Amino acid sequence: MNDLPAAKIKMMKGSIRCLIFGVLALLPAIGLPFGLAALWISGRVRKQEKMFWNPARPYRIWGVACAAGGTVVWFLVVTLIVYHSVSSSSYGGIYRLSGDE
Repeated sequence: MNDLPAAKIKMMKGSIRCLIFGVLALLPAIGLPFGLAALWISGRVRKQEKMFWNPARPYRIWGVACAAGGTVVWFLVVTLIVYHSVSSSSYGGIYRLSGDE
């Protein structure tokens, strides 16, 4: 059995999977893990692109673009939510050891 066509098919399927996960990275609230997965898959496919020509390369590029945008946006949103919840709660802020208020 020839492994060359199987490796090319695996690379093309990885590019399409990268696109799907990249588009899912744009979804609110659940997009961050999909974005990270798309970036991980893209790295693995890119290694294989050095050996073979990938006809599905535009899918991988669009997937990376969506994943990068979604990951940055949702990381900032999650960071702001956590910061706001910590700073506005009664446990956050300035701690005073004395009884002065």
